[in-house]
Amino acid sequence: MLKAKHDQGYQEIPFGRPWIDDMDRQAVMDVLNGHVLTHGPKCKEFEQKFSEFIGDGYAVTTSSCMASLHLSAIHFGLKPGDEVIVPSQTHVATVHAVELMGAKPVFVDCELQTGNIDINQIESKISSKTKAIFLVHFAGIPVEMDQVCAIAEKHNLKIVEDCALAVGAYYKGKHVGLWGDVGCFSFYPVKHMTTAEGGMLVSKNENTTKEIAHFRAFSVDRTFSERKIPGVYDVTGVGLNYRMSELQAALGCTQVQKLPLNLSIRKNNFLELKEKVLKIKYVDCVVDSKNTDSINSHYCLIVILDGAIRDKRNDVIFSLTEKGVGCSVYYPQPVPRMKYYNEKYQTNPNDYKNAAIISDGSIAFPVGPHLGSAEMNKIADCLSEALGKY
Repeated sequence: MLKAKHDQGYQEIPFGRPWIDDMDRQAVMDVLNGHVLTHGPKCKEFEQKFSEFIGDGYAVTTSSCMASLHLSAIHFGLKPGDEVIVPSQTHVATVHAVELMGAKPVFVDCELQTGNIDINQIESKISSKTKAIFLVHFAGIPVEMDQVCAIAEKHNLKIVEDCALAVGAYYKGKHVGLWGDVGCFSFYPVKHMTTAEGGMLVSKNENTTKEIAHFRAFSVDRTFSERKIPGVYDVTGVGLNYRMSELQAALGCTQVQKLPLNLSIRKNNFLELKEKVLKIKYVDCVVDSKNTDSINSHYCLIVILDGAIRDKRNDVIFSLTEKGVGCSVYYPQPVPRMKYYNEKYQTNPNDYKNAAIISDGSIAFPVGPHLGSAEMNKIADCLSEALGKY
């Protein structure tokens, strides 16, 4: 039974908490006090600020990371009969974007150390029907993108990077999302920064972002500010409404300013917690970057339990919750094991053993800027105590 929050000894440590301050509130109020809630200048400003933060490329605001992924799949012309390489260990959105086009997702297992797609298995999954690689930087840990890019170039494949948890992650000095053809980011409330809901699509290719921005807004030929006669425009093709509002963009403009401090706090918390949990019995490993060429975005710290206690993972989570320690699972199942994909494609569990180990035997702990050293100590102590029960 959970203790009431006012009971002595109870301390709530939320897994995620948006960092909203007076600067954010004022930015949103400034938009509300104006007369333009969409089609305005804030989205353009946010796109510019985000491009500046990642250091290169062009950016397009969208309604979500899923929208960015879907727009990418549409832009690159995926269709029934095509195949796309996808990771088994990811949020289902990465794969849904492919499935919505009628293309077939071809699942690849992950590395146990990073949770990222096993690059060594990619080429064996490529066929004459393969058109693209959709990959995820798992928990903000960069994929070794130079290797993936070499494979894509060899087979003439497009690359879409799912960077939902990877704001602030770099590989060999380049921000993730700028290695492939398109990168897709999420600003959901528990992420590094938030626009409440919302996403961003980035590319090094300006024409790519222009075409996607056009399709994202009904494929109209003139934006609101470009219309000489109000309400008069033309439509040059089919399109969707995957736009971000001015309110969200205003919040994004202030949130992105706090990213350097946010990332610094996350890194400190991550390293402190990692050092502590690796001393605990039954903690087999921590999912983290494996080389010095990578800079992790430190979204969370993921602990994998030893095989002897792995089947008690859910009980351990219940014990942690009773102590007020917020935690989560990334992700609840390998995508090919989820009901829809398992039944449609008759997937083989032996093809994604590492993804299953992470999904079934891991616990994700918070390291966000709402926490500090005291909370890292408590998380480690509560984990040790919970594991000691079994």
